[in-house]
Amino acid sequence: MSKTTNKFAPEVRARAVRMVLDHEGDRPSRWAAIVSIAAKIGCVPQTLHEWVKKAEVDSGKRAGVPTEMADRLKALECENRELRQANEILRKASAYFARAERA
Repeated sequence: MSKTTNKFAPEVRARAVRMVLDHEGDRPSRWAAIVSIAAKIGCVPQTLHEWVKKAEVDSGKRAGVPTEMADRLKALECENRELRQANEILRKASAYFARAERA
């Protein structure tokens, strides 16, 4: 589970990112567009900047691991951890019953 709560709905995030990308040409810099739009939606500019960067990674415009791949990797790591725990339990149970048979 994430350490932070997602205060903004995915639709709001997507719209804010679109607004930044659409209006960055109207401002002196991308950061100026981010500051302006962040104030309108009620978040800090750094947060909106992270959303824009993530959207660029997901669309292939920026290097990085796309959200879909990161989520898949996280799920596979969780599944792997659960399977290792199950194997350890089975290994211990097998050793216990092997000892019980010898006695």
